[in-house]
Amino acid sequence: MIAVAGHTAIDHIFRVPDLPDRHHSTFIVDHQVYYGGGAANIAVGIARLGEACSLVSAVGDDFSGGDYDRWLDLLAVSKQLHVVEGARTATAYLFNDDSGDQMTFFEWGASSAFAGMEAPALNFVHMATADPEFNVRVAEKSTFASFDPGQDLLRYSKEQLETILSNIDILFANQHEVQGMCTTLRVSAADLIARVPCAVVTMSGEGSVLHLDGARHRIPAVPVPLADPTGAGDAYRAGFLTAFVRGFDPKTACMIGAVTASFAVERVGCQTNLPDWHRMRVRFEEHFGTLGEPGPTS
Repeated sequence: MIAVAGHTAIDHIFRVPDLPDRHHSTFIVDHQVYYGGGAANIAVGIARLGEACSLVSAVGDDFSGGDYDRWLDLLAVSKQLHVVEGARTATAYLFNDDSGDQMTFFEWGASSAFAGMEAPALNFVHMATADPEFNVRVAEKSTFASFDPGQDLLRYSKEQLETILSNIDILFANQHEVQGMCTTLRVSAADLIARVPCAVVTMSGEGSVLHLDGARHRIPAVPVPLADPTGAGDAYRAGFLTAFVRGFDPKTACMIGAVTASFAVERVGCQTNLPDWHRMRVRFEEHFGTLGEPGPTS
């Protein structure tokens, strides 16, 4: 069972011709509403790939019994949800322009309750975006943990990041988040990578890099027509974690993550086009060759 801790959110995705400069405006070409939240996206991705998962999150009293709640039930995602009365579920407002750039505004809503929630003791947990102190407590109580700071990186103090890094087994981050962590910790990228047993750095269309045992492995992206970059990182993590718990080596898990992410970006919405294991395998073998059998369970 993979536990995923962090945000469950409603995504409002807007298409604009360009992202305006300060004190300027633009017009909205399209506006759609989707299921989102980093932790929920990863949990759904894991469930779609056929692995058991549990979502540890906070939601508003608008969530229970609603469409999103029923969607998680349909996928058999186990839910450990803290329902905050009088609050609404977190909401993300994402603006994508014609150049492929994106800007996000995030309303925490019920997710503000993370700060006071008791952290569960979990055997295998991925900590997605959430309250820093909550993730610190989760990391300290976990048996095996992975972490990605996401858009909440700016909320982390030096001490909080240091505690999490000393208690995790895998770090996921894009190149901008690596730079942000280095600034907060006042260390070099090499020193940051050296602090964790395994680090995966994603670089959008340029693929990803696996840092493991002092070696650096470059994983190419899977080229597909881009409809929406939102949720690509979450899909990558879902693919990696599913492969990892099934016993695939980290490099193969990165390839599976890259393939899973390629499905997410083909359609608008983080959870709209996530693949099952068969669809993932077919595309994997088109780009990386035969997907062998995994080794012993990690």
